[in-house]
Amino acid sequence: MSEEHKPHTPEEPETTPATGVEAEAVSTVETPEETPVEAPVEAAAPEDEIVTAEAPVEDAVTDEPVIVEPTPGETDPGVLSVIPAAAAASAMTTSASKRPIWSDDGDAPFEDDPVSAKKEKMPKAARVEDPEERSAGSEGLEIIKTVVFALLIAFVLRVLLFQPFTIPSASMEPNLYEGDYIVVSKWSYGYSKYSSGLPINLPIGEGRVFGRAPNRGDIVVFKLPRDNKTDYIKRVIGLPGDKIQMVDNKLYINGTPVKDVVVSNTEVADAWGARAATEARETLPNGKSFMTQDFGPGGDLDDTPVYEVPTGYYFMMGDNRDNSIDSRVEQSAGVGFVPAENLVGKAQIIMFSWKPGASLWNPISWFSKIRPSRFFHILD
Repeated sequence: MSEEHKPHTPEEPETTPATGVEAEAVSTVETPEETPVEAPVEAAAPEDEIVTAEAPVEDAVTDEPVIVEPTPGETDPGVLSVIPAAAAASAMTTSASKRPIWSDDGDAPFEDDPVSAKKEKMPKAARVEDPEERSAGSEGLEIIKTVVFALLIAFVLRVLLFQPFTIPSASMEPNLYEGDYIVVSKWSYGYSKYSSGLPINLPIGEGRVFGRAPNRGDIVVFKLPRDNKTDYIKRVIGLPGDKIQMVDNKLYINGTPVKDVVVSNTEVADAWGARAATEARETLPNGKSFMTQDFGPGGDLDDTPVYEVPTGYYFMMGDNRDNSIDSRVEQSAGVGFVPAENLVGKAQIIMFSWKPGASLWNPISWFSKIRPSRFFHILD
């Protein structure tokens, strides 16, 4: 039969001889950014057989391969594809950028995120608190601590160093006036149970700690002996063992008259109205000199018996000699002898001064009643 009359047969498809490796089989795995990732396998099995990757190709980043299950419909069922670790890391990063890994507190991963679950828990101690985010409770605690420390400092200052007082009467004129605000040094005579300046006494027993005797002529604050509570301020005139007496309006110490010199005659207004008064400079036996005020002879305290000061006690007098309840008046009605343990401190300075009638609740009186000439005046 000639070639022209040969029956026409369809051409058989060309086949490629089996060489042990078929053309690369690529399985596409969609990442969260819809980017296909190719993963080569070493060998392909004949058609209709399940292909299994026995040894994944090593990635340039890490030796550990990542096996990703295919999405149904994209590859043959049951076929596992191996992708490089670098591509897997890229997919994880992209997924993390779409959804936060850590909770709002920063200390726990989302349970439904398989990638986040592998992250180590961030320790709370490693986080830095923003001061603006501190709770109201912590701020309140800081305020309480500040107040407590301030009270402790004030307590130490008041008990051990200084204590302020206000002069309530005219018994120490012309050196201290009603309305003067003074500061008393607590360490001058040591400390006793009455040195706290508070409603409670210090638990240090009787006597004084670091005690020192006052000098004749010191202006002293002490607790009134008849109640051991009320604060009085007077000048120390008699020391233990001294004999004190007033004779015809003149002071005698141990039988010797105290030297005084009249400085001026003036008029002073008090509870009995305006009265003529004499101001004199008095000098005690130890050389201490200060001003006194007197309304003339004939007063109730211008003539007294002799007072012999017992050991451990002091004799106190006011500088306004005719207007002072002091040691010249028996303890039952006045001051009497003052025990050493009742001494609170020595008056050192006038800090501020206002005339009688000034009130904390009346700001206008702060300016109308002020006595600036007496501010920061050192006491004799």
